Amino acid sequence: MAEDSRALGHTARMSHLLGDAFVYHLYPLGVLGAPARNDFAAAPVQRLDGLLPWLDSAAQLGATALYVGPVFESTAHGYDTADYYHVDRRLGDDAAFAAFSEQVHRHGMKLLLDGVFHHVGRDFWAFRDVLASPEASRYRDWFYLDPNRPSLYGDPFSYQGWRGHFDLVKLNVQHPDVKRHLFDAVRSWVERFQIDGLRLDAADVLDREFQSELAQVSRGLRADFWLIGEVIHGDYRRWVGPGRLDSVTNYELYKGLYSSHNDANYFEVAHSLARQFGPNGMYAGMPLYTFADNHDVDRIASRLKESNDIYPLHILLFTVPGVPSIYYGSEWGVLGRKTSGSDAPLRPALTPSAAASSGAKPDLRASVLRLAALRQTLPALRRGAYHELAVASQQFAFERFTDDQRIVIAVNSSAQSCELRLKLPGSTPGQLLDLLDAERSFAVRDGQVVLPLPAQSGRILRHV
Repeated sequence: MAEDSRALGHTARMSHLLGDAFVYHLYPLGVLGAPARNDFAAAPVQRLDGLLPWLDSAAQLGATALYVGPVFESTAHGYDTADYYHVDRRLGDDAAFAAFSEQVHRHGMKLLLDGVFHHVGRDFWAFRDVLASPEASRYRDWFYLDPNRPSLYGDPFSYQGWRGHFDLVKLNVQHPDVKRHLFDAVRSWVERFQIDGLRLDAADVLDREFQSELAQVSRGLRADFWLIGEVIHGDYRRWVGPGRLDSVTNYELYKGLYSSHNDANYFEVAHSLARQFGPNGMYAGMPLYTFADNHDVDRIASRLKESNDIYPLHILLFTVPGVPSIYYGSEWGVLGRKTSGSDAPLRPALTPSAAASSGAKPDLRASVLRLAALRQTLPALRRGAYHELAVASQQFAFERFTDDQRIVIAVNSSAQSCELRLKLPGSTPGQLLDLLDAERSFAVRDGQVVLPLPAQSGRILRHV
């Protein structure tokens, strides 16, 4: 019982800490213009200083955590790990990354890295040993091998990969030596780089017993260590909870954010939010990781059919329950779509100044800055309960509330301004002050308010 109480106490504490966060996401191999493939022979090339302008920009935007990954030695894109113990030579060396981490913390931000444990690349040192001596290698059991048929690469054995990608070799994370190797790597990252947490790649297919053991190990290193899992489908409660992960990626809400605008159908995102966070919500109080785009999906400025829908979408991103995240450059509306199956257009070499001049929505950053500041100053937007107030095809209103604060949010995706009449149960007569436009306030009478809504925008209102 004491152990259960400690676990529940940790969960409540982490929910509070993580729920207050705003994450900025960098994909370093892309943003720094590193070569597409690692030759494993060249001396490290110190590119990490190129992240410092992004660090300054993220801090100015109000980010409280920087998610940077992947960073460890790999063959190509970073998720095909070759060595868990050294920084990718295309980015720099271990000393340079330690110095970068120090800068992150000096800027008042936590540092999150990718934990890529489900699979490795074919250049992973232990797999190379198996390739050299298939029968004699002591590392055979680190992988799921089939000696009865060759691999697609012509190896004398086949092996399990990741979703049909055989450049990614599935690790046997239940093998005690594999666990020791990976857990010691995490220990070294905390010791050498002072990391504050991990985003677990492919957590939806990564052995959950391994995840629980990783949680125990990491929290033994730091009680406030964050563990966020990449989960595409499923009931998020399978991964988040006492003795497990602190959060997972909210792909259900991600899909609703863009398609409810593209389809002029706010009923979709309203349904997801009610299902997830309403009075009987499955994930009420759970700080899920919320995003509009990332290194795996089309940039939000390219995904939207109506470009100005990006403004009400970001109002939702920063006011619905969850931990908001911004992917580098998207605060200026940088464009990018996958082409011929390649993720490269999503991960461009870029500087903040280039993003500001080339983005499709250069004024969006000012909106994000304001939204992030409001979220930071309003506890109800970070930790408040959720209640739907009204929904139509292109108008949507809800409130976030704590015992001490009540915030009303209303958005309009129509290209025309409109008027929305809201019932506010339990409201006393007074005014709703628009925190996005301090010049505007609206009278609450008989538990109702009439809100004029500007086109493709919205309001965040506080009772005064």
